[in-house]
Amino acid sequence: MRRAWVVGVLLAGLLLGACTDPASGPEAPPPSPDVTGPSAAPTEHRRAAASPRPPAKAPTVLYLGDSLATENQRALGQELGRDLRARYTAAPYSGTTLCDYLEGTGARSLVPDRDKAAALVRSLRPDFVVLQFWGNAWGYTWCMDGITYADSRAEYVRRYTADAERLTEQIAAAGGAKRPRIVWVAQGPDPITPDRVRWVNGLYAKQAAASGDLVADAGRTVSPAGARQTWVQHLPCTPYERAHPDYCTQPDRDRTALHRDKDYLHFCLAPTTSTPRPCPVRSPGILRMAREITRVIGEEARRGTP
Repeated sequence: MRRAWVVGVLLAGLLLGACTDPASGPEAPPPSPDVTGPSAAPTEHRRAAASPRPPAKAPTVLYLGDSLATENQRALGQELGRDLRARYTAAPYSGTTLCDYLEGTGARSLVPDRDKAAALVRSLRPDFVVLQFWGNAWGYTWCMDGITYADSRAEYVRRYTADAERLTEQIAAAGGAKRPRIVWVAQGPDPITPDRVRWVNGLYAKQAAASGDLVADAGRTVSPAGARQTWVQHLPCTPYERAHPDYCTQPDRDRTALHRDKDYLHFCLAPTTSTPRPCPVRSPGILRMAREITRVIGEEARRGTP
């Protein structure tokens, strides 16, 4: 129980951006050893800009999520704007999970009523709603009612599943005849609760299939090729990163950093601050994920849907 509490405190600090520097806090697991063998091959990902044409209708995209979305929001907006000419709104809140974006939670939520998913859908009428959530698994977020993965996995699974279904229903109802497509973002590997993250990603895929929505496997782009569930701090550089040295952080070893040394969860290579913010520096993990989300939206938009 004590270990679970320590892990929860560490994760809460990371997700909330409460530390001025992760290096000053409790140590995360040591970086994984360099990947060798077949799995060391670069994780290649297609770029939406490589498509033969932009979509006939520029999509409107709404981006919601937790601290991962907070740090990703600027990069995703740039990719969507350049490749798809998208109209883009981001409203992520660090430390949140699905239930925070549900209407009806009131003061027990970290998201104000004006930025609930359904409220934003009604006001912005987006074509796509991108949801990026690591899956709050400890007792910090009020709307989870103290349900944690460590203490009650079965209860956590029931609650998180119900919240995913309810959030889908609220977004669909708010869209009415112009229902937006939801894009569930699959997360990267997690060295602390790997089974939970695999389950969360499976839930997103199941929910998307049940409601006719989409999955962007951004987590694949920050995983070793052939080892989707293996957490690593570094990966081989992609061709794009080799051509842009700022993104290939260790060109002499043909590899790039995904995480800072003491922060295994976030992908921003700048220290966290007391005020959550978009990542202020070039970070390969963030760019890889933003491109995958853009690719999925671009392919759907070019098909003329929604």
